Amino acid sequence: MSARLIGSALGRVVRSGVGRRRVQTLVVALATLMSVASAVVAGSLVVASSAPFDHAFARDRGAHLTAQIDAGKATAAQAAATARLPGVTASAGPFPVAVVSLTARGGGHLPELTVAGRSSPGGPVDRLEITAGRWPSRPDEIMMPPQVPPDAGVGSTLTAPDGRTLKVVGQARSVTGSADAWTTPAGAAALRTGKAPATTQMLYRFSGSPAKPALAAHRAKVAAALPKGALAGTQSYLDAKYVADREAATFVPFLMAFGALGLGMAVIVVAGVVGGMVGANLRRIGILKAIGCTPAEVVRAYVAQALVPAAAGTLLGVVLGNLIAYPLLGDVQQVYGTSGLAVAWWVDAAVAAGALLVVAAAALVPALRAGRLRTVEAIAVGRAPGTGRGRRAQRIAGRLPLPRAVTLGLGTPFARPVRSASMLAAVLFGTAAATFAIGLAASLNAIGAARDPAGSAAVSVMGGGPAPQGPGPAPGQAPPPGRPQAPGLGEGPPSLDGAKVGAAISAQPGTASFYGVRGAQATVTGVVGAVELRLYQNDLRAAAYEIIAGHWITGPGQAVVPTHFLDVTGHRVGDTITVLDQGAAVRLRIVGEAFDLQNNGMRVHAAASSFTGVEGRDAADEYLVRLKPGVSTASYLSGLNRALKPLGAQGTAAADDVSSVIVVLDSLAGLLTLMLVTVAGLGVLNAVVLDTRERVHDLGVCKAIGMSPRQTVAMVLASVAGLGAVGGLAGLPVGVALHHLVMPLMGDAAGTRLTAHMVAVYRVPLLAPLALGGIAIAVLGALLPAGWAAKARTATALRTE
Repeated sequence: MSARLIGSALGRVVRSGVGRRRVQTLVVALATLMSVASAVVAGSLVVASSAPFDHAFARDRGAHLTAQIDAGKATAAQAAATARLPGVTASAGPFPVAVVSLTARGGGHLPELTVAGRSSPGGPVDRLEITAGRWPSRPDEIMMPPQVPPDAGVGSTLTAPDGRTLKVVGQARSVTGSADAWTTPAGAAALRTGKAPATTQMLYRFSGSPAKPALAAHRAKVAAALPKGALAGTQSYLDAKYVADREAATFVPFLMAFGALGLGMAVIVVAGVVGGMVGANLRRIGILKAIGCTPAEVVRAYVAQALVPAAAGTLLGVVLGNLIAYPLLGDVQQVYGTSGLAVAWWVDAAVAAGALLVVAAAALVPALRAGRLRTVEAIAVGRAPGTGRGRRAQRIAGRLPLPRAVTLGLGTPFARPVRSASMLAAVLFGTAAATFAIGLAASLNAIGAARDPAGSAAVSVMGGGPAPQGPGPAPGQAPPPGRPQAPGLGEGPPSLDGAKVGAAISAQPGTASFYGVRGAQATVTGVVGAVELRLYQNDLRAAAYEIIAGHWITGPGQAVVPTHFLDVTGHRVGDTITVLDQGAAVRLRIVGEAFDLQNNGMRVHAAASSFTGVEGRDAADEYLVRLKPGVSTASYLSGLNRALKPLGAQGTAAADDVSSVIVVLDSLAGLLTLMLVTVAGLGVLNAVVLDTRERVHDLGVCKAIGMSPRQTVAMVLASVAGLGAVGGLAGLPVGVALHHLVMPLMGDAAGTRLTAHMVAVYRVPLLAPLALGGIAIAVLGALLPAGWAAKARTATALRTE
């Protein structure tokens, strides 16, 4: 037979196999679709969280390490000498630095800015990108960041605390955020106030792309080269990268976990499907060889029967992955002034090629078995299982005190051990995926509850009611003491009389606890840029965040900070930081590490009493109230607002803030788990269909001697129930281990550590139903073929061989 005829015949064999085996075709397509979709989303997010920053960092020669040095303890020469330390490939500085709060036109206050004095925007390290205007040439000129209010744009005039005026001549950005604004060296020196310590800035680049341990070692070398205590603080380029890609990077670990599960499922299902094809078509394989097909051509035919549905699943998976990825990419590039991210074409191409290679490799092993079969043996044996295989298991199962139909089913898997192993692996992966997803949801719920203690408050009290009785200031006059302007441009919400509001809340029946909180912008020595300051009063325990290490604040002089704050500053619990607030320097000892993701993890929590004497810091913006059990929020508010009305305050029901990231993660996990469990069920369906077709004559004999349709269904379901139980029990620890591996990685991506109870979410009430999940997957997958077997007519089954 000519090669052309053989090729045409093989094409018909492939098309016939794909068309006739609809179940197997659907299983391979869905398994490939799920794994490809997960891989596309994970790969696109990995690229999105790296490429924009890496390109900008290389282009602008960003600083790997920014060091703030106390100018009172180290001279400029000593600071410059650190540029010759081992490992430093380039450096810039020292630049004088000032922390200043400027006032815009109209009296609006800008947040405190870290202003660096540089003679030009270029240099060997941290080349600034000028987005508007020009570089300052005089001490009374300043360059602002791109994101500023209109009153502080190019051409506007700002006023310093000492009354000096500064003209905004341009806008620029630093890829590593080395400073908030820039002026000449003389201009920065003139902006320093007597209350704040004088600092200088050094910028370093090191060889390669140093990771966190290497940067810590370089930081230690810089600190050792300077006089003791001269290194006030450092900031690494990883902190700027973290801010740029935090939200996108959070999705990557769990998507990679689902992608790995999907890849494993695809390998198992494809190998099982092709192995089933070979086992069920031995006679057909023998005929193909008898008419002239070579072993290599038989192998190609069976690999192609897996690749055809896999190609369709790959195409749909790429489309689905792109649809899921685009909403998740967000605006990572906004920091760099570019357009929104798109899924790179090469990610789609690489994932698609990888998926098809994996499918081909998985199909190759059983296909090689088909190629090695001897022609006469394949035709003579056909598709009947070995005569003695599984007999011992049937005898043992027959001794169990169970109905005969059930014992027959329990012994069935031993007749086809390879096929049963494939079914067992599919159930294991499906159970592991369900266990992982449910644990992920439980952890995310725990994280959502711990994000902000305000979420447990039932009532929020703020200014905004009728004005308090008494004369107010005349138009154009400054507000009276106790009503200072809030940080930022314009006036914030009116401050409240804390003593009177607190007394009203305490006196209201049903109050369990309450605390006042005020937000402000401040600066921490050694940290570039403003830091959010959260000040608490009244019941400090009620305001407590989830604590990772140490304890919550109990009084003045203490601070609690998030994990990312510690990573950025290099501080640890027990260290002391200096907070510069409205020109006053307040020293606080870090007593705890909190789970707090707000403001990119750059917040300082402290008692309001720590800032006694700083104007306005003893007043609260908001009071949050927890109610006693059984107290109606509506009736409580009715009574409370009557008491608050004369004070110019009003209580409302606290809003329930749900994180959109958590909602998206939950939804994605549910979708991907449903796909995995469906594929696992289809893998079981495929195996049971093959078993039912092979044993159709045996079913006819059983029906002829009196087996009812109900007993037939019971026998088929029993044949998979045991495998489901074993696969479910084996999948539980796999899912738990995967959860315990992925959750800390997601925490690292978000810039925080997790507490023990956020990870250890599996309890007996949760594990018990999950242990039965394997049986549920197996039984649901076998229901359809069980129904087909029950409906088969006895005479038809007996005639079938």
